[in-house]
Amino acid sequence: MRIDISLLPALAATFMLVFARVGAMVMLLPGLGESNIPVRIKLAIALLLTLVMLPLHRAAYNIDTQSITPLLVLMVHEIIIGIVLGATARVTLAALQVAGSVIAQQLGLGFVTAVDPTQGQQGVLVGNFLTLLGVTLLFATDTHHLVIAALNESYSIFSPGDLVPSGDVAALATRAFAAAFKIGMQLSAPFLVFGLVFNIGLGVLARLMPQMQVYFVGVPLSILAGFLILALVIAAMMGTFLDYFIGVMHELTPRK
Repeated sequence: MRIDISLLPALAATFMLVFARVGAMVMLLPGLGESNIPVRIKLAIALLLTLVMLPLHRAAYNIDTQSITPLLVLMVHEIIIGIVLGATARVTLAALQVAGSVIAQQLGLGFVTAVDPTQGQQGVLVGNFLTLLGVTLLFATDTHHLVIAALNESYSIFSPGDLVPSGDVAALATRAFAAAFKIGMQLSAPFLVFGLVFNIGLGVLARLMPQMQVYFVGVPLSILAGFLILALVIAAMMGTFLDYFIGVMHELTPRK
């Protein structure tokens, strides 16, 4: 019995190209690409997704094992595509940090910082809470399946071997950053209104009662009222964020 193994080099090269796209995306995804997640777990998830994607899109790759230069160029393209997809999903999560920063400033908690586990750096406490809550809801509502679907459909948008459309990528990045800031400000809109009204009231009170220490009275009231408002609107806030995230993922999926 004779076994033909001539296809193994091409299959191995295809596997590495698919892994380059999937791995680059996984390293940036919300919830999976966090700095506090062990690298071995990230690699295991990337390898698992690669094994799922390889049979589906193996035919899309034209591999020439006689020359290594085209393979290296194709791998760079795949890495760039993975970074674009992962960064787009990561930027959407930044909307919660924007909202948390604005809310913290309005409540007088802008100086209260802690290490953000999703980024590995200092962030305002309210922003860290909203970010963790957002990541939890993404998994609790199975929205992360849309990310995997976007990865699968990316082969229709970015075909292997084609040049990366730099203009479309730049437009996608611009829309993602603008939308993240816009949604962050919309999520914090109730607190902007509260901060404006509350500070105007403190200013009027300071003019009516100059001998009163308005600051020492206003700060605890601001924090208390702010947390009450947060408890009332947090469900609507996170629902809006989930709708926004789902919309961004649908933009990465070509419409049939």
